[in-house]
This record gives sequence, structure tokens and C-alpha cells, in this order.
Amino acid sequence: MEDYVVAQIRSAHGNRLGLYAIFDGHSGQHVADWLQSHLFDNILDEPDFWTKPESAIKRDYKETDNEILDEVVGARRGGSSAVTAILINGEKLIVANMGESRAIICSNGAAKQLSVDHEPEKERDMVESKGGLVSQKPGNVSRVDGQLAMTRAFGDQSLKQQITSKPDVTTEMIDQETEFIILGSDGLWKVMSNQEAADSMRGI
Repeated sequence: MEDYVVAQIRSAHGNRLGLYAIFDGHSGQHVADWLQSHLFDNILDEPDFWTKPESAIKRDYKETDNEILDEVVGARRGGSSAVTAILINGEKLIVANMGESRAIICSNGAAKQLSVDHEPEKERDMVESKGGLVSQKPGNVSRVDGQLAMTRAFGDQSLKQQITSKPDVTTEMIDQETEFIILGSDGLWKVMSNQEAADSMRGI
């Protein structure tokens, strides 16, 4: 409904880049729509991306969130989770994520998760330390202040005191055993395990 997919090949500083992302919007598509056009440009404009990519991405996620809160109509109540992957020269994969969208890599038939699911129950201590509340109605998922089913996201200004825009970032080297990566929003992972998703892709 409110998902945006990015898959691009670019050249920069003598490197060949694969840029991949899922932006899963909630309470409106404004933030996810903005991200698909801006996030990778912002990251690659970071002067130290090529020397310290993980710290550059973490800093840019925060700076991008500030831009969204200042510029995007609807960012007060709406937001977006994100999972991004940057593949450098087919050798080095850098994955960042906020929220419940996920990245897995399949090597020699085995699935390995590269991202972190930022669910309220898992990060209850962080939310409560910021003055927030994690609650769950019968038959429902845990939510921050009864509203948001994740603890990290772009936008969501009305909950910014209780959540964060700090991503988890991981780096994985690509070798001959690597078959593929899968990026997916939470709808996929609610019905399939990591290994089931990998098995379904093998041979395609």
C-alpha cells in the first residue's frame, strides 16, 4: 500500500554501486515517497562515506530525519521504516535499517539476517527511559504509546520523544558462497521465516 522500492546502479568515485531499499510508510505515504528520492543522494554526499561508511550512514539517517520533520507535510503523524543496502563493487554490502523491514542474505543455501527488528517489546527499556509507554491491546501487537508498532522510524514527529531515528548498520563481505539478498517489509516476515523466504527464491 505505502511501500516504495528502490533498485539502482550508479557510479561514484570510481566505484560501481548497487543501491537497494524498501521504505514502508505508515499513516500516509508522504515520508516514504520523500525518502525514495532523497536518502541515497544524502548518504553519498557524506564526505566520509568512503572511509567510514557505517558512521556516515548513521549520521545521515539522523540528518535526513531532521529534513523530513522540517520539510515534509504529514511528517507529524506519519512516518516510514526503512531498510537500505549499498553494494560496493560487488564485494562489500552495507545494510542499514530502522523499524520492522528486514534484510537477509543467503549463502550456500543458508539464510542469515543482516538487520534488526525494532519492535516495542524488544526495546521497551529505551522507550520507557524516554518517557514513553509500551502497551498491547488483546489480539494486537505491542505499540509505543498505543500508536506505533516500531521503535525506530523516519518522521513520526508526534512520537519523536519516545522513539529514535538511529539505524542499525552492518557490513558483510560478498564471496563465492553468496547467492542473493532479500529486502522485505514486515508483511513478508509475518508469514515466512528467513529460511523459508530464502528457500522460495533459490533456483529462480
